[in-house]
Amino acid sequence: MSEAEQSPGLVHRAGREFSERARAGGARLRGDILQALQLTVAAIGAFVFAENVLGHTGPIFAATAATVALGFSKGGQRYRRVLEVAIGCTLGIALAEVLIHFIGVGTWQAGVVMLVSILLARFLDSGVLFTTQMALQSLLVVVLPPSSDGAFARSTDAMVGGVFALLMAYLVPSDPRRQPREHVRRLTDELSAVLREAAQAITEDDSTAAWHCLVRARRTQSEIDSVKTALQASQEIAAAAPVHRRHRSEIEQIAISAPYLDLAARDSRVLVRRVAGVINHVTLAPAAIESISECLRDMADSTDTVGRALAVPQRESRESFLRQARNELITVAERLNPQDMGVQTLEGQTLVLLMRPLAVDLLEATNMDHEDAIAHLPALDDWDRM
Repeated sequence: MSEAEQSPGLVHRAGREFSERARAGGARLRGDILQALQLTVAAIGAFVFAENVLGHTGPIFAATAATVALGFSKGGQRYRRVLEVAIGCTLGIALAEVLIHFIGVGTWQAGVVMLVSILLARFLDSGVLFTTQMALQSLLVVVLPPSSDGAFARSTDAMVGGVFALLMAYLVPSDPRRQPREHVRRLTDELSAVLREAAQAITEDDSTAAWHCLVRARRTQSEIDSVKTALQASQEIAAAAPVHRRHRSEIEQIAISAPYLDLAARDSRVLVRRVAGVINHVTLAPAAIESISECLRDMADSTDTVGRALAVPQRESRESFLRQARNELITVAERLNPQDMGVQTLEGQTLVLLMRPLAVDLLEATNMDHEDAIAHLPALDDWDRM
């Protein structure tokens, strides 16, 4: 193929990549605009306070400490990280001011100050951010011109910046529900898509499609990890921030359902792996194909309903969706008997047996007790007699 023939394809791929990056950038922008405002207010507020109230000249360390302390943290223990970085900034600056008072400033003095700061930080705390900020801020004190506001003015500025960062994180936190909602909805969307693809692979007797489905099922682990991380941060914010304490019940519902959705995702991987093996080795009866694929599609629909339930803010709507999903899943669970589904081969019976714990885990995700969920599964007479 000539270079001229390759150019349109390259241009098309470049345009598609640019479009995807633009969409991802737009999503980040929308999601981070509140935190960007928090960061700006904390930094400028700390600078103005140190300059106008404390009378310091150009208190850059106040704005710097507020900026690095608040940051763009997304994971759990946000308040701890803000406090950790704020203390690291303040200690680093204070230590540097003490040391240069005795040893002066210069190249070797900068090395001594930075080394002592790092060693002290590692002694006090294992956090990487804590160590980094102590080292960085102490180094800046040595290399920048001395402050005209007297001893420990810069460490005072850093303390002001840390206080402003903490106040902003505590009094104006981001909505703790947004991240868990988004991630749990993506998880349920992926899980339902996996179940539908498995049903399609069985219907079309396509083992290649089943293996592709398995690859997709394995990718759900990243969404599960994202749900856990988002929940950790959200529970911390809802417990500490007064303005969001009323949202605790909504976050708690996601926290209750998430472990069972995790188990359901793991069940789906085992099931889809077995689907690929069954398609490769046996031919299921038409009645078995129809009943198994229908149950998988019905479970996919119920999983979508669970996702909608966990994504709505109104408690009444959430409970209504969960009740709907529970009723749908009960109907599916009560059909999971190989004999009643027209399954004649041992391989087909294995698929039905693997669908039973999946149905139970999804039922528990709707707030049903484990014993009640199991009670909706039909008895397996042949296995009971063995």
